[in-house]
Amino acid sequence: MKILVASDIAEEGISKLKKEFEVDVKKGISKEEIMSIIENYDGVIIRSKPNITEDIIKKGKNLKVVARAGVGLDNVDVTCCQGCGIKVVNSPQASSESVAELAFGLMLAVSRNIARADRLTREKRWEKKSLMGYELNGKTLGIVGFGRIGRNIGRMAKACGMNLIAYDPPLTEEQIRAGGAEPVNLQKLIETSDVITLHVPLMPSTRHMISDKQFEMMKNNVIIINTSRGGIIDEDALCRAMKSGKVLGAGLDVFEEEPPLNSKLLEFDNVVLTQHIGASTHEAQKRAGIMIADEVIKALK
Repeated sequence: MKILVASDIAEEGISKLKKEFEVDVKKGISKEEIMSIIENYDGVIIRSKPNITEDIIKKGKNLKVVARAGVGLDNVDVTCCQGCGIKVVNSPQASSESVAELAFGLMLAVSRNIARADRLTREKRWEKKSLMGYELNGKTLGIVGFGRIGRNIGRMAKACGMNLIAYDPPLTEEQIRAGGAEPVNLQKLIETSDVITLHVPLMPSTRHMISDKQFEMMKNNVIIINTSRGGIIDEDALCRAMKSGKVLGAGLDVFEEEPPLNSKLLEFDNVVLTQHIGASTHEAQKRAGIMIADEVIKALK
């Protein structure tokens, strides 16, 4: 069997695949190139790019598995794959710790003005009084989505003295309590949290789940963290909430349009912006490569 590795995955994963299959590594391959060769492969492995669209899937007459090294499946037409009898696999657990650490880092950066203090210092501007921050200790952290990442950030936050509440409809109250958080509905979480961190997939039901209505219900000086997917937060509504003073600040690793070159968010000093790097650690990428190799082997054996 032949596997096309169309993205950069850890060498450990590629080595594992080569013990079982014929493997072609073509990192950064274009859609046109994939279209021209996909019929020769039994499996294809990607990361957040390229997109595996309906036309690619239907061209892949021998395709048996589409594998995403990472969490989301936004760039895979899963419905089309299922209709064609093609398995779709990913490795969501690989980056759980890395994403949680970034989310917690963003909380600290926003609450203590770390990024702004760095910018001012580099500009040789000593404006200490304007950098007064807030402690996380004793504050309430609302976790929207209490899966692996949500539970990991909860563990870190609890060690910092925060109180945890969580909303995750698929989980029972007992499961949420077992993770160290108090189960609440989304409205109560929005109304009572000092910091809100989002860990849900992007789908029609979660697109703009945080918008004007939700911002109006929040406490004053709330902090918003998003390391899940752009589109969960209505960015125009977030800008309005920051202009009004309702939101103290935001830490964002994901955006409605990436890169956010023309985003109004760039105008705000109280927003810490990173470049969708939640899973970008050496440890997470090694795990993702090995785990996705295991998933492909399992799917084809």
